[in-house]
This record gives sequence, C-alpha cells and structure tokens, in this order.
Amino acid sequence: MVGRILAPLLILLSVTSRVTGGEVPAHRGAADNPGVLLVVNQVEHALLMVDPRSKHEIGRTVVGVNGHEVAVSKDGRLAYVPIYSNVAIGEPGTDGDRIDIVDLQARRLAGSMNLGKPVRPHRALFGANGLLYVTAELDNAIYVVDPGSLKVVDQIPTEQPQTHMFVLSPDGQRAYTANVSAGSVSVLDLKRRKVITVIPVAKTIQRISISPDGSRVFTQDRETPRLAVIDTATNKVSDWVQIPELPFASAVTPDGRWLLVTTIAKDQHRLHVIDLKSLKIARSFDLLDFPIAILIQPDGEFAYVTCMGAGKIAVLNLRSWQMEEPIVLTRGVDGMAWMSVMQ
Repeated sequence: MVGRILAPLLILLSVTSRVTGGEVPAHRGAADNPGVLLVVNQVEHALLMVDPRSKHEIGRTVVGVNGHEVAVSKDGRLAYVPIYSNVAIGEPGTDGDRIDIVDLQARRLAGSMNLGKPVRPHRALFGANGLLYVTAELDNAIYVVDPGSLKVVDQIPTEQPQTHMFVLSPDGQRAYTANVSAGSVSVLDLKRRKVITVIPVAKTIQRISISPDGSRVFTQDRETPRLAVIDTATNKVSDWVQIPELPFASAVTPDGRWLLVTTIAKDQHRLHVIDLKSLKIARSFDLLDFPIAILIQPDGEFAYVTCMGAGKIAVLNLRSWQMEEPIVLTRGVDGMAWMSVMQ
C-alpha cells in the first residue's frame, strides 16, 4: 500500500480575521500567542484555522468527504486529515481510503496519501518515533505510516471491530484503542506491533483518554451513565465513575488532576469535571448541542469542546473555572488539534 504526494489541488480560501485593530499578524512570539486551533468541519469538508484569542476563523482548506480528525506534524508544518466517511460510525455510506495533507504555512492542500483500500481511517496520532498511526476501522487495525515516504509500513491488528479512536502511552510503547461496537479496549505493543490483550468494558463504548503519566486509561460506557477507569499496570478495569448522563468524550488536564467528560443526552448536554483523586464530580457546566470532542491547551489554561450541532466551540477557563464566550463557527465542527505558531 503505497501513497504518493499529489500536486497541490486546492488553494486555501483566505479568511480575514475580525479582530479589533485589523488582521491577525502573520508571526507572533510564544509569549504573545499560545497557538492556533485546527478544527475539522464535517459538513463543510474543511480544515479550519482558528485564533483562540480573537475566537475567529483565520483560514481554511477544503479536504475530502468527510474528514473527522486531524493530526499535526512535530514541526507544525503539516496537518494530516484522515478521510473517514459521509456517515456516522456503523452506518452504510462512503468508505474513505486516504489521508489528506495540508501545508499549514502555505495554507493549502499539499497532497494526499492513498491507503490502498477503503478502510474508513479515523483517528491519527504521531508517535514518539515520528511515525504516524491511524485507525483503519474496516480492517480492524491501526496502520503504521512513514510520513517521509507516505507509505503504510505495517499494520497492527486490534482483533476487534470498529476501532474508532485511540491514545498513545507517554513512553510511546503502547496504544489503547476504543472499539466501539465491541465495547472493548485493545492494548497494542507498538514496538512488536501486536496485540497484548483485549479488555472487555461494556456493551458499547465511545472515545478514550489517558493520564499524563500513563497509569490510567479512561473510556465511556454508552449504555450506562458511567466511565471506566483502566489500570494500565494490570490492563483491567479498576474503577467506575458514575455520572448523571451518558458520557461521550473525555480528556485529562496536563497536571493529571482533572478529567473532563462530555455527556450527550436527549435534552441535556454537559461537561463534567472529575477529581481524579476522589473520582467524584467536582464541577459541571451546560453545553450546546452535541459536544463531540475535547482539546485541552498544552499549558493547561483552557479547554475547548466542539459542539457539532450548534456549530460552536465551548471555552472553559481552567484557572478560574468559568465558561467564556464560545467560538462561533458553523455546524459540523468535530476533531481538533493544537498548532504552535511558526516563526
């Protein structure tokens, strides 16, 4: 399965920032600007660049139908958007077979990597070894991609259907996958590229997160309002956290102190903050329609939650524990990544 860089196809549609005082400057220092949010919009088939300070879109690049998630290269120059499907997980529809590549400096689609067959690639993450790992949902595997040659160099079977999301251990040795319809978590050895074990969790799960020290993994039960805590030393569910509504996504703060969990119910969407010492809810906040993804700023200052149905990104100040004005975009906002501003 060989991928190749294509000639640039689409030029970025320039979007002028509406920050008071004019356009957003092209260059800023680290102390002056924390970075840029990259946001995939499913409905508009685009990768958006958002200034988190002005809370405005400052650029976009059209990608395939439909990208859901995005990963950024270590040097912050390229974004990789797996082209998944035009439907939700488990539904009949298109089956993506490629990863679109966006040049973040030139702000254009730089190329595309063909994965060789339709596999519905969804989540992509860079490992400590510089390789790109991407879920191949229809192949029950994670593909290992060399970003230099744009080739799939190997694949790691998860032995489970609907491998939708995954996280990597801090030491880069393990991957933990959320296998949605199987209700399980596969533990993968990235060096030997094989399954270590499969952990049964619930009938159905969604999303997955990991503590900064790698000692605990968290996944959400979509049948019962609770969150599973997996001890990575034993690869077993060690605790359950009861919450008021069905959980969907989670993320741990960089200090390892708090777990943020979104919930999606018929008429109630919320963000719960769980104290990881007591495993109890410490705070809760109302959210807008369909809070699907969470990203926490690397310095731990803010958390961002894409509310897909509302077309907005909720912003939680993690120092003051106050919800700020949301970032207003358009319906379809989904996966996010953080890009440090390049000089």
